[in-house]
Amino acid sequence: MPAPQIQQQTRENHVTTGATVWLTGLPSAGKTTIAYELAGLLRAEGRRVEVLDGDEIREFLSAGLGFSREDRHTNVQRIGFVAELLARNGVLTLVPVIAPFADSREAVRKRHQKGGTAYLEVHVATPVEVCSVRDVKGLYAKQAAGEISGLTGVDDPYEAPDSPDLRIESQDQTVQESAAALKALLTERGLA
Repeated sequence: MPAPQIQQQTRENHVTTGATVWLTGLPSAGKTTIAYELAGLLRAEGRRVEVLDGDEIREFLSAGLGFSREDRHTNVQRIGFVAELLARNGVLTLVPVIAPFADSREAVRKRHQKGGTAYLEVHVATPVEVCSVRDVKGLYAKQAAGEISGLTGVDDPYEAPDSPDLRIESQDQTVQESAAALKALLTERGLA
C-alpha cells in the first residue's frame, strides 16, 4: 500500500495552477521550438502541459479561415478560448502563435482576466532579417519570389507587444537558454 501514498505525495508537490503562456513573434522567430523545449522540461517535472501549435490549430480548429485581419482575429480568439479552458482546468498551456495584432492579443488577455486565469505574454523578438535566414517553412523565400503575399512582418503588419511579461532575443541565446528564461519567469510567478 505505500506506493499509492508516494504517488499522492508526488502529486501534491507539483503546481496544479494552470496558465496560458502566449509566445508571439514573427514567422521563424523560434516560438514553437522554445514552447516544445519548455514543455519537455516541465513534463519531466510532472507538470501537465499542452502546446497549442498554430499550424495544427489552423488545420483542425480554424480550417477555412484565411489571413485577412478579421480571419486572423477569429483564429486568435478561438485559440484563446481553448487555451483559457485548458488553463482554468490546471493545464499550463503554451501558445506559440504569431497573433500579429495587439487588439486580438488584448482580447485574449481580458478573457483570461475575466475568468481569473493566469496569462503571460512572451515576445520572441527575433529580427525579421534573422527570421528570413532561418525560414523554417520557406515562407520568406516564397514571398520574395512573389508566390505568396501577406507575410507577417514583411508585407503584412506585425504589432510587437509594448510591454510583454518577457522578451526573448532568440538570436542571442540557445533554445535551451530561451526555455530556461521562460521557466524562470513561470517559477517567479508561482506557475511552475
